[in-house]
Amino acid sequence: MGSGQWLMEKRASFKGDSLSDNENAPETGCLSIVVLGASGDLAKKKTFPALFNLYRQRFLTSNDVHIFGYARTKISDDQLRNRIRGYLTGSKETEVSDFLQLIKYVSGSYDTEEGFRLLDKEISEHEISKNSVEGSSRRLFYFALPPSVYPSVCRMIKRCCMNKSDLGGWTRIVVEKPFGKDLDSAEELSSQIGELFDESQIYRIDHYLGKELVQNLLVLRFANRFFLPLWNRDNIDNVQIVFREDFGTEGRGGYFDEYGIIRDIIQNHLLQVLCLVAMEKPVSLKPEYIRDEKVKVLQSVLPINDEEVVLGQYDGYRDDPTVPEHSNTPTFATVVLRIHNERWEGVPFILKAGKALNSRKAEIRVQFKDVPGDIFKCQKQGRNEFVIRLQPLEAIYMKLTVKQPGLEMSTVQSELDLSYGQRYQNVTIPEAYERLILDTIRGDQQHFVRRDELKAAWEIFTPLLHRIDNGEMKTLPYKPGSRGPAEADELLAKAGYVQTHGYIWIPPTL
Repeated sequence: MGSGQWLMEKRASFKGDSLSDNENAPETGCLSIVVLGASGDLAKKKTFPALFNLYRQRFLTSNDVHIFGYARTKISDDQLRNRIRGYLTGSKETEVSDFLQLIKYVSGSYDTEEGFRLLDKEISEHEISKNSVEGSSRRLFYFALPPSVYPSVCRMIKRCCMNKSDLGGWTRIVVEKPFGKDLDSAEELSSQIGELFDESQIYRIDHYLGKELVQNLLVLRFANRFFLPLWNRDNIDNVQIVFREDFGTEGRGGYFDEYGIIRDIIQNHLLQVLCLVAMEKPVSLKPEYIRDEKVKVLQSVLPINDEEVVLGQYDGYRDDPTVPEHSNTPTFATVVLRIHNERWEGVPFILKAGKALNSRKAEIRVQFKDVPGDIFKCQKQGRNEFVIRLQPLEAIYMKLTVKQPGLEMSTVQSELDLSYGQRYQNVTIPEAYERLILDTIRGDQQHFVRRDELKAAWEIFTPLLHRIDNGEMKTLPYKPGSRGPAEADELLAKAGYVQTHGYIWIPPTL
């Protein structure tokens, strides 16, 4: 489905579902969105811009919604609005100003009732002003906060800020990763939140699940006949899921050093993508059926073999004064996962992520096996590959062998290419946070991480992470601007990946 069609259908269903004047809408109360941690970077750069874009596209309207910022910083409404203004781009100044007027700021602590009672008072006054029947209103709390304060904030919301009765309204919380640092801490966090809120009220956001090309995976796999017989161990040799950045920690060294590239990227973002690549067809598109299939994939992953892991740390990482002098934290990792089931037995899933590399991109690369009985003697040119480029320059393309134009019978690698910038020139691809916040308001949990899914993901990586933390596995140095440690390419070759030489995908120009 193209983005334009998605936008129209989403808007149509949403208007009949919550924020419109539709007399038949089951949810009639007004909507209050509370951004906790409103003065922080995440809120300014991601949360508020996503809310603005939903407002600009009429998913949120001034008749129904009010936005509350909450943080410890003692600032006024206008000071918060001025902090946000510079991040709201691509629209008229009047539209920006109208949106900012929907924002009210409340200052308070994250672990005492005083601030949250004041917040509840402000929300209730807004609901009364909109003639909202008590119990019909909707309250969404977005945690743009460090996980260390999640339990106390949840307790305060439960104690002070819940929707007062149930007349079609709701209270929901959205929590950002990281969800713990290992299995035990994640389970403890889940238990603390789970004691206060039902699973249906909890939305664990992984913004990769909101990316356009990630959302396209289910459609590509299960709506196209020619993929169905090919998507298995008989035809696919290996799968790579890659995340590269061409910059380092950029002043976030102290934070990053607590987590490392596996916790920051691989255990959540890339593992979520793996689930969608590897899962079986769900019974339907109901969120729980999709999440059931993802959990089955994670439960089928074998323990990680240390021989199939390469860790790296770029030269200069420890020059950051906030990074410990002898840090062993990986800024690069290549990890091979193996799925023990009928479809994928023997197919390596290679997850690779790194900072300060030679390019910036995120992609899925499905490499097919060699053609048996190669009469054209063209195997040296490379294998067929199906590539989904998640960012930048979103694209889907198939690398295949074709005849070189001319009088000779020679072959060359080329591609069948769907580049979104060319094919969908007049369509704005939604940002991941826009899509996920919209799904949260609608109560659609398909693209959010369920508790048992989170547990299964940590079970895969916790033993490896503990070995790294204990110094049993060492990082290898690599030069900034390189491909990472040479040992990573050697591991890819051992896993069966055949690199194509002489072929470069060139994004089409408009």
